[in-house]
Amino acid sequence: MFCDGCGAVLPADQRFCSRCRKEVRGTTAIGSPRPGRVQEHLRLLAILWLALSAVNLIGGVVLVILANTLFVHLPEMGGASAASGFLRPLLTVVGIFVLAKAGLGFVAGWGLLERQTWARILCLVLGFISLFNIPLGTALGIYTLWVLLPADSEREYQAHAQAA
Repeated sequence: MFCDGCGAVLPADQRFCSRCRKEVRGTTAIGSPRPGRVQEHLRLLAILWLALSAVNLIGGVVLVILANTLFVHLPEMGGASAASGFLRPLLTVVGIFVLAKAGLGFVAGWGLLERQTWARILCLVLGFISLFNIPLGTALGIYTLWVLLPADSEREYQAHAQAA
């Protein structure tokens, strides 16, 4: 039998849950324990990180290609060479940062799917960084922080990762 509050396994004659101290009234349901908040949202969070990383990958590749094709030939077409000299390296560096974030997002999504212990920390770091990427990154950053940041989430994620 399981506690209907936290899902802990209970002996048949126990009145209070030893984990959450909730009183057990009547009969408790026999079956699998209720999944925790992290376990319920972990797969969706991993898929969203993979999807956002795919969008970032496309944007980063387009940015690097445009910076190294369009701005190289801009002075030949009569454009300002000072703008080309400044924008080409700037857009290349920004594109490389976007590609790096996409790569880390793919690793984080894969780590969450595989329940790796380091994936929670990586997702939290990427979640904070993504808050500045309006609107999709902000939404995913808030969702990531809501799922993985609380102290109870850390314990639940560690237990979930060790069970895998």
